[in-house]
Amino acid sequence: MKNINKGLIVSCQALEDEPLHSSFIMGRMAKAAVQGGAVGIRANSNQDILEIKRNVDVPIIGIVKRDYENSDIYITPTMTEIDELIEVGVDIIALDATDRLRPGNITLKEFIDKIREKYGNVLLMADCSTYDEAIYADKIGFDFIGTTLVGYTVQSKGIHIDTNDFELIRNIINSVSKPVIAEGNIDTPEKAKRVLELGCYSVVVGSIITRPKVITEKFINEIKKIGE
Repeated sequence: MKNINKGLIVSCQALEDEPLHSSFIMGRMAKAAVQGGAVGIRANSNQDILEIKRNVDVPIIGIVKRDYENSDIYITPTMTEIDELIEVGVDIIALDATDRLRPGNITLKEFIDKIREKYGNVLLMADCSTYDEAIYADKIGFDFIGTTLVGYTVQSKGIHIDTNDFELIRNIINSVSKPVIAEGNIDTPEKAKRVLELGCYSVVVGSIITRPKVITEKFINEIKKIGE
């Protein structure tokens, strides 16, 4: 796998209700990101990943987003999604590592053990939302610790990734043995630079690069403040 250390990974994803939802478009989006200097891509679904691999030759962090009844976990939630990602040959598999109920009531540790038993030393990234989740993910054998879900879960409600000069990230880095990948609301070049300065292995940036609707809304929300 090519080195992603100290580099920018661009998340190329579009949900089904978004205008850019298309494997063809995600492939071209990934190509543009790599031309701009990205060292890796994070992508959702086998269809998108296969198209992206036809366009770029960089490491891919793969996920499959899928909803299951009676579970809030939707990022690579079961072995079905793991099998799909192994089939297309991603470099790193990312999965929800939050303290929430998993489909089938399986614990995170049991899930990791099943993956290791079936696929050996496949590289796994923990998508965490709190400090405690990151510590536990490190303990049970994830290869990379991510801050992907900070602020997006009940457990992390009200937490902002950049508070007090990224205090949460600094605390995680100082407490885990595995590389930390910063992700989640890293929405300016300055923030991306700062988390790498603080010691993150790499940084994932998504919406502010690859989701025009979200970018446009940021401009509109600021414009609306005129005259307030």
